[in-house]
Amino acid sequence: MSDLIRFGVSIDKELLEKYDAKIRKENYTNRSNAIADLIREELIKQEWAEDKEVAGAIIMVFDHHQRDLVNNLINIQHDYHKYIISSQHIHLDHNNCFEIVVVKGKPHQLEELANKLKAAKGVKHASLSLATTGKGV
Repeated sequence: MSDLIRFGVSIDKELLEKYDAKIRKENYTNRSNAIADLIREELIKQEWAEDKEVAGAIIMVFDHHQRDLVNNLINIQHDYHKYIISSQHIHLDHNNCFEIVVVKGKPHQLEELANKLKAAKGVKHASLSLATTGKGV
């Protein structure tokens, strides 16, 4: 870990009280860790905006009984295989499946893949969660 630096911040009392309540609910032990996470989150957004190599996860819920959906999802994933690190398929119930696709690449490539999966007929929900490879944060 790098050297720690202390710095002061002036902030409205009411805003700080609300933030303190929020971070207590999230089980942070102190403000410093919570603020460091906010900074990291902004740096990850910047990595995505600058089109650097990033990582992420696409999550999907879909009806596996939907005609040709599973084959369509597999074909899309094969078209983007060089960006897919791993995937996990979970059976939620008799009709619904949950799939997690871990991805790494340029943001526009990962967003394109996520959008194609989301647009497939029978997909009930899909979203791309932003992450980092850890190199820039």
